Amino acid sequence: MIKVMRIRYVLFNAYASGGTTRSVVNQANALCVDHDVEIASIYRHRDTPRFAIDPRVRLVPLTELRSDGSRRVDPEGSWTRPMRMVRRFANPLPHKLDWRFPRWHPPVDLRLLRYFWAADDGILVTTRPGVNLLSARLAPRRVVTVAQDHMNLATYKPVLRDAIVRAYPRFDAVVTLTNEDRAAYRQALAGSATRVECIPNGVPRPRVGAAKLDAKVLVAAGRLVHQKGFDLLLDAFQTVTAKHPDWQLWIFGGGVQRDALSAKIERLGLTGRAHLKRTTDRLDEQLAAASIYVLSSRFEGLPMVLLEAMTAGLPVVAFDCPTGPAQVITHERSGLLVPERDVAALAAGICELIENPAKRRAMGAAASAGAERYSITSVRRRWEELFTELL
Repeated sequence: MIKVMRIRYVLFNAYASGGTTRSVVNQANALCVDHDVEIASIYRHRDTPRFAIDPRVRLVPLTELRSDGSRRVDPEGSWTRPMRMVRRFANPLPHKLDWRFPRWHPPVDLRLLRYFWAADDGILVTTRPGVNLLSARLAPRRVVTVAQDHMNLATYKPVLRDAIVRAYPRFDAVVTLTNEDRAAYRQALAGSATRVECIPNGVPRPRVGAAKLDAKVLVAAGRLVHQKGFDLLLDAFQTVTAKHPDWQLWIFGGGVQRDALSAKIERLGLTGRAHLKRTTDRLDEQLAAASIYVLSSRFEGLPMVLLEAMTAGLPVVAFDCPTGPAQVITHERSGLLVPERDVAALAAGICELIENPAKRRAMGAAASAGAERYSITSVRRRWEELFTELL
């Protein structure tokens, strides 16, 4: 018989559209069937969450503030005078090392600490380095503490890695997305009693059917930031269009590089062929309308959108970057892995699948089959087993 557990997740912003938010929402939706599940959101920038949250999951906004310190009800970019003055100072708390928390924000930090200390039992799961560091030092010992890492240890700056190595032995468990990162954490935390486990992201059953793979469309998705390498993808796509001018590239997402990427599309002569599309709540429909997924990241954790693309039956061409792609993609079976940041190799891989429809379809079928091990049902069982053992 399953023992009902109380599980609290803490997200930087549960109303945002990133992969971490999507992954945690999927976990919470799966676990709330049998357990008491809550998601606390440190910040809130919109009225409703981007991703559908099961009504049985309590969503608790800790503040009504955007991450820049402005109030959600105020016009974008406007700050109250006291808030502007307070946020002039560098954050003195442990999470200052996380790029999401560069400024000191006492009201927010206080509410987060109050939330930690109000937990009287069950499991407290934190989901990014800054909050993990705060939880390791200040969460009450009466609860089981679990740190999730949705990126990978090697990509963090040395000062943050040093803080992680000092603080994370206070956790009951640290959970990574890949076996490679689990090995890195086990080595870094050697000698401590902290469990280090690997549990990948889980993907819900898609709402639409598998891609037919007959559309002349490449698709990519993610935040428009340096990490995702969309600048490299555009360089590769320029080479692809020289041989296959009738193919399109759709990139879904929002971020600080939108203007720079738009300018690059124009500069490379890709206007009308490469399209920067907004973040969508129906990405599964867009994946089903494409024929190849391209992952151009410089580094990753275990990208949710990659798993979703494979679940949709899309073959993948990906940089073999650290970490994630090589754990999911079987080269020459479910996709093509090319040397990281090698634009010519990325373009050649895309052209290979464009020019070989039979290979594209075989890889798409293999991708769909391989993604089964990342089904939310399978991943839910692993979380449930870990939480039960920790309690």
